[in-house]
Amino acid sequence: MADLLRTPLYDLHVTLGARMVAFAGYEMPVQYPLGVMKEHLHTRARAGLFDVSHMGQVILRGADPAGALERLVPVAIKSLAEGRQRYALFTDDEGGILDDLMVANRGDHLFLVVNAACKQADIAHLRAGLPECEVDVITDRALIALQGPAAEEALAQIAPEVAEMRFMDVAVMETAYGQLWVTRSGYTGEDGFEVSVPEAQARAFAEALLAMDEVEAIGLGARDSLRLEAGLCLYGNDIDTTTSPVEAALEWAVQKVRRTGGQREGGFPGARRILAEFRKGAGRRRVGLLPQGRAPMRAGTELFAAEDADEPIGQITSGAYGPSIEAPVSMGYVTTPHARTGTELFGEVRGKRHPVTVADMPFRPSTYKR
Repeated sequence: MADLLRTPLYDLHVTLGARMVAFAGYEMPVQYPLGVMKEHLHTRARAGLFDVSHMGQVILRGADPAGALERLVPVAIKSLAEGRQRYALFTDDEGGILDDLMVANRGDHLFLVVNAACKQADIAHLRAGLPECEVDVITDRALIALQGPAAEEALAQIAPEVAEMRFMDVAVMETAYGQLWVTRSGYTGEDGFEVSVPEAQARAFAEALLAMDEVEAIGLGARDSLRLEAGLCLYGNDIDTTTSPVEAALEWAVQKVRRTGGQREGGFPGARRILAEFRKGAGRRRVGLLPQGRAPMRAGTELFAAEDADEPIGQITSGAYGPSIEAPVSMGYVTTPHARTGTELFGEVRGKRHPVTVADMPFRPSTYKR
């Protein structure tokens, strides 16, 4: 792993006994001695600390950064209030998804968080598409997620103001660990926060949280099962340039003002296809899937409408055992006629067909603080 990058918390992960793996060009902790199952359940019960410093942090400045960014995303950024954050999608000219990202309005600029594997391409995309804007890549800050029902109690010991925040709120706070950029968000389905912290203070900040009884370090293994139970997409698995927002069941991310008949209809890459799919529907849909039995059906598993069908009607894109619901969970794409909740399909695993049922997501109710 000599060519891989390391986050500011790399030495802490090693000290904590993490098993490190290659992920998105970085050496990242996949699990700690606690183990994936216990890490998952601890996050659901108390609070888990995740190093997400491999993700890209970007500041977008200009005369009208929100209006400019709307040229690249099918999302209403101009109506995003100061101190609020919104989920967004970069789309391409064919209506596929280049990346998903978070956009925060911080008054005179926007703060973007993009996926690690896409960040270089995203930065180039922003600079090419928005030449009138300044795209400032943040390289001197770590990014830490604190997730779970005790996250507020823990973080409030360092920054008491977080107790007043609600889901998708954004704030800047002065603390003993420098200026924290805090959003009340995350990718586990739990209440929690993502905190950008100065690199020089990152380890001390993380250690202060980990010293609290309610906080444990959590690796990529549990992060994946947590987001899957929450029905959340992983870019590169569940969404990519071959999937449109409508196919991906992400219509909720495209506000009415950007749709047909809206005040700022279209004007984003792939608008013709995406808006047509809003009107007419797409040929396939991302759905939740509950395999029968105890064995997970993982990414790549082909799905069939009948046990003896010749041609697949879809494929699983993510799958794992869901510790919180004590059953395997998956998501994937199926042709629209087979996307109705309750539809029984068959997944082919090692040459045998096993039943799997189309299910609503999330598989476990989310607990965001509204």
